[in-house]
Amino acid sequence: MKISAVRPLVLGTPWRNLTYVVVETDEGLSGVGEVRMVNHTESLLGYLKEATQHHILGSDPFKIEDLTQRMFRRDFARASEIMMSAIATIEIACWDIMGQALNVPIYQLLGGEVRERIPAYANGWYTVERSPEEFHAAAKRVVARGYRALKVDPFGAGFYELSRAEKQQAISLIEAVRAAVGDEVDIFVEMHGRFSASTATALIRELAPFNPGWFEEPVPPENLAVLKKVSDAVSPLGIPIATGERLHTPYEFRELFELQAADIIQADITHSGGLLATKKIAAWADAYYMLIAPHNVCGPVGTAAALHLAASTPNFKIQEHFNDFADAWVKDVVTGMPEVDPVDGCFPLPQGPGLGIKLNEDFIVEHPRKDVFFDLFKHDWQYRQAEQNITQKNG
Repeated sequence: MKISAVRPLVLGTPWRNLTYVVVETDEGLSGVGEVRMVNHTESLLGYLKEATQHHILGSDPFKIEDLTQRMFRRDFARASEIMMSAIATIEIACWDIMGQALNVPIYQLLGGEVRERIPAYANGWYTVERSPEEFHAAAKRVVARGYRALKVDPFGAGFYELSRAEKQQAISLIEAVRAAVGDEVDIFVEMHGRFSASTATALIRELAPFNPGWFEEPVPPENLAVLKKVSDAVSPLGIPIATGERLHTPYEFRELFELQAADIIQADITHSGGLLATKKIAAWADAYYMLIAPHNVCGPVGTAAALHLAASTPNFKIQEHFNDFADAWVKDVVTGMPEVDPVDGCFPLPQGPGLGIKLNEDFIVEHPRKDVFFDLFKHDWQYRQAEQNITQKNG
């Protein structure tokens, strides 16, 4: 079996473009991968075009390690988010092909299931006014959907520091969310790499009484020694630090592990080279007694891939899920996607061969790529309505 074609398709939403990559073979089987690139979709498509010509066409989709290593090393370039994301889309599609050819779900090829249910937490739910009343009501809707955990960034457009008024507003929002969901639901506090070490440390201490499940990316990701500084300062509070969505290679994770600067690893399968690469990172994290909670802002294809990793990874903690609240209609881009259980906020194990889903390409045509720019440091970004300029055809 050989790869005969690679077809990227871009689905547009009001704030993100979702890129689906269909990998076809000369034996009639095809697989699909997905990635959400923040503001760099055109760069991704350009890389995929060149990689298809030089590395992908004619490759055996069963030889995943060989293909991804050639894409990673033969260009004689340092790995970037764009490179690792492109590799991931192809890699996931190859696993999908392999699972279909062997008539087994991907998680069976990754070592088999180690759990019967996959816990998930909600994100993208707080597209409301930044007031305690609105956050309280929105959080109640999350719990009503059956989720037992949710994530929230209460910090507005904050960068490095907050004014006293901004800090008090952020605290009031978390207080309102805790009051809404009760003591049995996890609240994960997203900090989006906004703050200096001193600001992050002060905020974590002030929010600790609300018993968050973790504090995520308290400082920018480039300088892990600063993250270590924050982690050491707040360690007596006993609340985990989570990070990793903007680390893309094993070499970046190596420094994080050696510094012991975090407790929970949030590698994104679609930005870290795919399922096997992330499985390796998870195993490495396990050697440091760390859990993995994969970052996931994808539509249902990326989510399906994440569920196969979760099913087969012993130190998995919980899966991020956007698609019940942010542009829930994107779920119609596939058939076969399992739903979050309305009782305990868990996904069932994926079913069917490969990813267990089928892509609806007509749906993508109906929702073409948009020229959007999403800015997490813009006032009222939480509405997730990026400015739109030109609607473009699929790449």
